[in-house]
Amino acid sequence: MADLLTLSALAVLVVSFGVGIVVGLTGMGGGALMTPALIFLGIPPTAAVANDLVAAAVNKSVGAAVHWRHGAPNMRLAGLLVVSSVPFALAGGFIVHRIGGADAEELVATAIGAALLLTAVTYTLRVFLQLRLVRDGNEAPDETVRLRPLPTVLVGAFGGLLVGITSVGSGSVIMVALLLLYPTLTAVRLVGTDLVQAVPLVMAAAIGHVVVAGVDWAILVPLVLGGTPGTFLGARMAAWVSQSVIRRGIVIVLSLTGLKLLGVPPEAVGMIGAALLLLGPLAWGWVRQRAGLPAFDEQRTAWRHDEPEPDHSRSS
Repeated sequence: MADLLTLSALAVLVVSFGVGIVVGLTGMGGGALMTPALIFLGIPPTAAVANDLVAAAVNKSVGAAVHWRHGAPNMRLAGLLVVSSVPFALAGGFIVHRIGGADAEELVATAIGAALLLTAVTYTLRVFLQLRLVRDGNEAPDETVRLRPLPTVLVGAFGGLLVGITSVGSGSVIMVALLLLYPTLTAVRLVGTDLVQAVPLVMAAAIGHVVVAGVDWAILVPLVLGGTPGTFLGARMAAWVSQSVIRRGIVIVLSLTGLKLLGVPPEAVGMIGAALLLLGPLAWGWVRQRAGLPAFDEQRTAWRHDEPEPDHSRSS
């Protein structure tokens, strides 16, 4: 109990609350934000991954239960993903433990940096694909989805290993892969499927890390206590906060954090950040114009108005 009443635990609580707000605002996976935040608070990368995975398993279960009740997920598709993602996610903790010591910490930090850059790219691609839905009238064809077993299983295996080692990717990377493989899957079923498959994926990854390294309650408890109300508050604020600006900001933060973890010199990181901040909005406005939409229209959404918005309780 004394470990929960320290400045370090308070810092984790405050940071997890802030990350939870961003997750609630955008639906962005919390692992891509929370894990590097824990590392910058001085927590070793392996401990940050392990505790964030356990917290994510709790939060994702809530979101998946909501989608299960409403019958949104495509269970056959989720099953294909789970078959390959669970064993690879479970193996992640054992791989890190097998390496051990300073080499393991360096491996995890480097893997997280690369995963963050991949997440930034895939998140931008996801927004672009949603922009195409806006251009096409936000309508998705209402037809039976034809499963593609082999590429789906490969996506699950890659996503499982990525999450097992870094805790990043269960929402962002796999979601974009599903968008590319199944463009006719409606938004609500896409999010539901992703959440349902993510629960056993994250649980398996968490179990792997807990078995080999255990958990640190001084990290885990503040993560859960701060992240849950933060996500709820962010979801309530989502209706009146500009999603476009926040999402562009997240892409910039993920990119710069990934570069920092990969050891890029601070001067170069600063120059890249300035370029993204100044030129990013102009580039996105040009993309919107090419799609036949206003360059800086902040009010349009990529989700159909007669369908629920994606669940904002996701955290990883």
